[in-house]
Amino acid sequence: MKKALIASTALVLTAGVAAADVTISGYGRTGVVYYENDGGPGAENESQIVSRLRMNIDASTSTDSGVDFGARFRLQWDQGEADTDSNPGKLWISAQGLTVEVGNVDTALDSNGLIYATELGSYDNSVGFSDVTGNFFAYSAKSYGDGDRVGIRALYTVGDVELQASYVDPDQSGVAEETHEEEFSLSADYTWNDRLELSAAAAFNGAGIDGNDIYFIGARYAVMENARIGLNYVNAEDSAVDGDEPTAIDNYGQTFALYGDYTLADGRTNIEAYIANNDGDWDGKETDNAFGIGVNYDLGGARLGASLQRDYEEQVRADMGVRFEF
Repeated sequence: MKKALIASTALVLTAGVAAADVTISGYGRTGVVYYENDGGPGAENESQIVSRLRMNIDASTSTDSGVDFGARFRLQWDQGEADTDSNPGKLWISAQGLTVEVGNVDTALDSNGLIYATELGSYDNSVGFSDVTGNFFAYSAKSYGDGDRVGIRALYTVGDVELQASYVDPDQSGVAEETHEEEFSLSADYTWNDRLELSAAAAFNGAGIDGNDIYFIGARYAVMENARIGLNYVNAEDSAVDGDEPTAIDNYGQTFALYGDYTLADGRTNIEAYIANNDGDWDGKETDNAFGIGVNYDLGGARLGASLQRDYEEQVRADMGVRFEF
């Protein structure tokens, strides 16, 4: 009887493990980043080795009725950062095209399909657009710090349309209600005939800052099978986060970016570039125009990348490195 009970228990546990799906994915990257700083304080060395290792641990299971449940936990190391606290997790449920996340969620604005389309090289960086899109919540790779932050995101896909909505309460305990607001964000993406991409998104009280509303629209078109051109626009309010207290210290204003990419005949080399115009006003800004050019070479499972950019402070940023996915 005892042996039968042990065998039955083992069978149940084995069946449970077989029904679940646990995966580890992520990426690693390393290389050299150069930023012209004219010997400014706190960053005397203009060239530095910059590395990152990211591991996503995902677990999911499906019920007999076809409903999927899952969770994600992330481990991430960044060169030079002292923050080694654990990453807050998220849980999700999905059925019939609708996915709902709870916890450390991917927010709607941050998950928009084109908002990061101008990024270049193996470091996926854009000083002319991504760096001036304003302040808003995103999935946190590290700890939150203070406060009991909680988020909810809904993602619905029907045909070629993807709709998202998210809500983030910076501290649901209510302790920080006087200094932080709840963020709401929306996003919509549409793809037509695998050639035309249209995107729109907005965040209200971005990053928990009262009145910090951000609006984004973008479009990209494949003029050939190996060439695309796009135009992005973002309107970011004049606010930023100084420590734990929201303060109005930066004005990112409005930014337009014209960008594109072209894949050479070898099918492995992709050249990308952008030019951007920003009408914001902040300390250190010297020009309204920024631009950049980058290249990526596909190694099959990894890529070599490099970029050369000039920002709104008329400083040069250059990088070269390798990135691999797993």
